[in-house]
Amino acid sequence: MASPPSRDMRRPFDVSPPASLPVRSWYSYRWQVLAAPMLAFILLPLLALVTRVTPASLLSHLRQPVVLQAVAVSLRTTLIATLLIIVLGTPLALFLSQPKTPLKRLVDTLTDLPTVLPPAVAGVALLVAFGRQGMVGGLLADLGLDIAFTQAAVVMAQVFIASPFYIKSAALGFAAVDSETQQAAALDGANGWQIFRYVVVPLSWPALLSGGLMSWARALGEFGATIIFAGNFPGRTQTMPLAIYIGFEINLDVALTLSVILMGVSFLALILVKGTLQRQLPD
Repeated sequence: MASPPSRDMRRPFDVSPPASLPVRSWYSYRWQVLAAPMLAFILLPLLALVTRVTPASLLSHLRQPVVLQAVAVSLRTTLIATLLIIVLGTPLALFLSQPKTPLKRLVDTLTDLPTVLPPAVAGVALLVAFGRQGMVGGLLADLGLDIAFTQAAVVMAQVFIASPFYIKSAALGFAAVDSETQQAAALDGANGWQIFRYVVVPLSWPALLSGGLMSWARALGEFGATIIFAGNFPGRTQTMPLAIYIGFEINLDVALTLSVILMGVSFLALILVKGTLQRQLPD
C-alpha cells in the first residue's frame, strides 16, 4: 500500500494566503486617496460656515427678533407638517408596501415625484391649485377660506415636498414585517387594526421614526415652494430658509446664524436616523 505523500512533497502545491495582503492594502489605500477630493469638497464649505460664526456672536444674534420669529415659524409649521405627513402618509405607505402591481408602480412614481421636482415648480403647482384663482382655491375662496400666502400655505408646501421621505421609509418598514407573523396574529383572533397596532408598528418603528425625522428635517429646509406659495412675511410665513435669503441682502450675520442652526439640526437628525437604523442591524 502506497504511503501518503510527505509534508515536504505537498509544500510546493500550497498557496500562501499572506501573499495577497499587500495587494489588498494597496487597493484599499488607492480608493481612500481617490475619495478624498469629493469628501473635501463636501467638508470645506461646512467647515467654512462653522468657523465664520463664533459661539458668542451666535448667542448674540439668536436674541434678534427676526431670528426668533423665523425659528418660531419654522418649528411650528414643521411640527404640524410632520404630524400631517405621518397621519396622511401612513395609509399610503401601507398601500405601497403590498406586492407591486402596475397601479402601485404608478402610485409609487407619483409619490417620489416631489423629491425630483424643482421646488419652484412645486410652488407654482400649489399656487395654481390652491390659490385664490386656483382649481380648488377658487372654491375655498367662495367659502371665505384663503390659503395662499398664509401659514397654512407654509405647512402645505412642507408636506408636499417632505412627505415622500416618510412614505418611502415607512413602506419599506411595513414590507419587511414577516407575513407569517401577521397571519399568526390573525389566527389568534386579532383584527386588522390590532395586527397593525400591536404587530406591524412595533416591528417597523425604526423605519417610521427614521422617515419622520427625515421628513421633518426636509420640511425645515424647504425654501422654493414656500416662497412662491406662501410668500415671505416676517412673523407669519418667513421660515428660517426664507430669513437666510433676506439676510444676505439686509443682515449677513442673521443669515450666517440661521445657516449654522439649520446645519446643526440637519446633522443631528442624520445622526439620530443612522443611530436608529444601526441598532437594528445584526452584529
